[in-house]
Amino acid sequence: MLIRLNLLLLLALVLSALFLVRVQYDSRRLYSELDREVAAARQLETESETLKVILRAQAAAARVEQFARTELAMRPAAPATTRYVREPAAGAAAATPAAPAAVTTTGGAR
Repeated sequence: MLIRLNLLLLLALVLSALFLVRVQYDSRRLYSELDREVAAARQLETESETLKVILRAQAAAARVEQFARTELAMRPAAPATTRYVREPAAGAAAATPAAPAAVTTTGGAR
């Protein structure tokens, strides 16, 4: 009976040792995976900040103005191309919607 108890305790000891080794292996594997994911998150954050900087540069006023001049063939309003429209009289204004005070035209529309 004592031998059976010793064998049972030996078996329990071996199984618990194997379980401990497995748990340590899983722990190391998960820690390594966590470290890789944290590094990937840092990389994505860096890329996000870089893209935000590029977006701000693309939306800069000088860049937009250059695009409007070159691609859209737009030009600043000049007094020679501005037409002033008189507002209708007070009685006529109630019958029709209000017209803008000044309308700017640029000639040759695309």
